[in-house]
Amino acid sequence: MKLLWALLLPGALLAQGIFENHSDVGTVLHAGTAEYDPATKSYTLSGSGENMWAAKDGFHFLWKRVSGDVTLTADIAFIGNGGEGHRKAVLMFRQSLDEGAAYVDAALHGDGLTSLQARDEKGADTHEVQANVSAPKRIRLTKRGSDVYMSIPGQGGEMQIAGGSFKVKFDEPFYVGIGVCAHNKDNVEKAVFSNLELVNVKPVLYSTLQTIIVSNTDRRAIYVAPERIEAPNWTPDGKSLIFNSQGRLLRIPVTGGKPEMIDTGFANRCNNDHGISPDGTMLAISDQSKDGKSRIYTLPIGGGTPKLITESGPSYWHGWSPDGKLLAYCAQRNGEFDVYTIPAAGGEEKRLTTAKGLDDGPEYSPDGKYIYFNSDRTGRMQIWRMLPDGSEQEQLTSDDLNNWFPHISPDGRLMVFVTFEKDVVGHPQNKDVQLRMMALADGKIRVLAKLFGGQGTINVPSWSPDSKRLAFVSYQLIPPEK
Repeated sequence: MKLLWALLLPGALLAQGIFENHSDVGTVLHAGTAEYDPATKSYTLSGSGENMWAAKDGFHFLWKRVSGDVTLTADIAFIGNGGEGHRKAVLMFRQSLDEGAAYVDAALHGDGLTSLQARDEKGADTHEVQANVSAPKRIRLTKRGSDVYMSIPGQGGEMQIAGGSFKVKFDEPFYVGIGVCAHNKDNVEKAVFSNLELVNVKPVLYSTLQTIIVSNTDRRAIYVAPERIEAPNWTPDGKSLIFNSQGRLLRIPVTGGKPEMIDTGFANRCNNDHGISPDGTMLAISDQSKDGKSRIYTLPIGGGTPKLITESGPSYWHGWSPDGKLLAYCAQRNGEFDVYTIPAAGGEEKRLTTAKGLDDGPEYSPDGKYIYFNSDRTGRMQIWRMLPDGSEQEQLTSDDLNNWFPHISPDGRLMVFVTFEKDVVGHPQNKDVQLRMMALADGKIRVLAKLFGGQGTINVPSWSPDSKRLAFVSYQLIPPEK
């Protein structure tokens, strides 16, 4: 006799299998059951319920709580040929076990209809995207961030996206599992789920180095890599971009190609605060190889031995004066982050800001009249400017967002900066951000791009010499293909 682990009572625990528990969701007249066969590693579910649609539910659910990005894949078959044509066997991601909770499922119907269904928030209506294939043997449901999509076998048997997706934001942990709905309150239906795979997907980070034409916002991808790259500088001759990756600096032609590493000697922990001297001969870098605290060094743009400029750390370079004589940077001293300057050849540093809070991202205007920076002294992070000696500090932006890293176009007319949402603290990685641009003559702001980025997107000066284009980095978290 085949051994079955039977769970005839809702709430009983599975003796085997990958799930934690099972229960009816919504209103049902007949309690559902779940059985696990350890020999075939298959699950048999029975379920009642009138429907799973609109804002109501009635089905039996076998579930586990998870976090992160996941895929759930299974072969699905109904037991028996009768019953309602719209009885459903589903793979599901669900926020809670409450009726009307947000969910996304991949639903196989009794008549073969296969669809991706979603309720994007509690109490909302359900919507669906119907696949153009009837009754596929195998179905996969994938969650990546807030995007959820369904896959079915292609002609060669490989899993391919069925088309369409839904955006549903799940708070973690959420529920993942399998379910059956009879689509008739008086009936009980059964389905078998076999060859089931539940995988927590660790996405692969891809970086795209790109340029944007500020007049029309057209973009061009220069370099794509399955790793984190950050902070492009545009060389004064307009021919190359310099960026950092894995503690090193690299150079790539603006037209694309293979990046070449710049020799920075012992400095092998360079961060995303680096830049090029106005005459194009020198690099300023921020490196933390010495003791984990970032310090500023200079070296020839073609590579060489770094020269220490700031004795104290942490210090993060951000700007070079137009005459090449001074460096502007953010530094933490006595627990406070402020803006400082120091001779490019080395010497005594000068503190320019003293307000409580964080002052960061200092950059000279091309004519040398101002230093632009960002400060949270009035609440959220906003863009400010001051005279080069630190006097006459004035706020330029004032909204309910967080604005970082002002960069002034070489012709002095435009300022671009990166904007985080109002609830974001600091300038972290992997956030939805905007590149915004202000016309300095009238203060009008427009959005150049909305992207997934943040730290590393545009930390340093990255205008083209002709003030027509801007270089930046965006990111994608892509599940590995299986």
